[in-house]
Amino acid sequence: MGDSLKARVRDKLLRQIAEDGDYPSDGAEDDDPRLLSLDGDLAVLDGARDGDPVIEELAAKYWVP
Repeated sequence: MGDSLKARVRDKLLRQIAEDGDYPSDGAEDDDPRLLSLDGDLAVLDGARDGDPVIEELAAKYWVP
């Protein structure tokens, strides 16, 4: 498993967004709090550098090994 933890968390977030509908930031009319939370967490993850503790926090939140 050569993927970084950040990449695995990102893949999980994207998969959950796809399963739940679509990106709320892409103009979806639905204000689903779960999608908004996933979208926000993805934005935080994308801004994190390797080794940032937020990556570990999101991995624990979304059960990413």
